[in-house]
Amino acid sequence: MSIVRSVSAAPARQAKRKWRGWWLKQLHTWHWMSAAVSLVGMLLFAVTGITLNHAASIGATPVVTDRAGTLPPPLLRDLKAPTAADAALPPRVAAAVARAVGLDAAGKPGEWSDGDVYVALPRPGGDAWVSIDRTNGKITAEVTSRGWIAYLNDLHKGRNAGNAWGWFLDVFAGACILFTLTGLLLLQMHGKHRPATWPIVALGVVGPVVLILVFIH
Repeated sequence: MSIVRSVSAAPARQAKRKWRGWWLKQLHTWHWMSAAVSLVGMLLFAVTGITLNHAASIGATPVVTDRAGTLPPPLLRDLKAPTAADAALPPRVAAAVARAVGLDAAGKPGEWSDGDVYVALPRPGGDAWVSIDRTNGKITAEVTSRGWIAYLNDLHKGRNAGNAWGWFLDVFAGACILFTLTGLLLLQMHGKHRPATWPIVALGVVGPVVLILVFIH
């Protein structure tokens, strides 16, 4: 009777091992793929996490550059036409500004007054603005740079980095979620052979909770 039972149980064990092997293969594949996608992003965010945490002790001297130019006289008519208070520069004017002072103001909302139009151009790691006199076409611009550390810190926060970088952050966050979840499932599948697995996982969960409850008010 025992021989019959062991023979009948053998296919079930083989099917279970086959199913487990399939899952392991899938998890390993998705784990390394998500790691590859998020590798550079995780390195960037880990480094900038340190620089942001110590931002007060990392000194930076802003570098301010003034630029100036003048619109061609035919374009003054575009500035004198009635417009909304927050309208963007006319395309021909924005192109002329880019040629004159090297700043891309196309599509950016402006602040229009009777005398001039002002366009703020914030950017990662710095700032910029351009002002155009509506009567004589004089262009005044200023560019401020706070250095590479400030630039990377702003990328970490997604500050003034544009829609393309925002989409990258979403994809990167999704890859990180996939990386951690597949890692957790791999831990579960290998945990019975590694006794320290779950105590270490528990430490990673309990540690931040204790810090929040005890040291953060």
